[in-house]
Amino acid sequence: MKDLSIKVNIAGRIYPMTVKQEEEEGIRKAVKAIDKMIKDYEQNYSVRDKQDLLAMSALHFATQSMVLEEKTIIEDTGVIQQLEALDQLLEERL
Repeated sequence: MKDLSIKVNIAGRIYPMTVKQEEEEGIRKAVKAIDKMIKDYEQNYSVRDKQDLLAMSALHFATQSMVLEEKTIIEDTGVIQQLEALDQLLEERL
């Protein structure tokens, strides 16, 4: 796939980027999510400094990512255990 040069606006600053064409949509969605989070923090707290708002947003998204990662590990472990039990049953039958 072809690389694209794009510009994204995060917290009022423009960031030029070179991305793969298939990544562009995901990046633009991420930018929207970051800007929404910043606006939410701006409205709900008396914080106006963009650096603080970006830090709070980064912490929020990093925490979400870690929770999902832990959940995935737990679910994967459960699936592996079920597959091992099924494999054991099949071996007993054969």
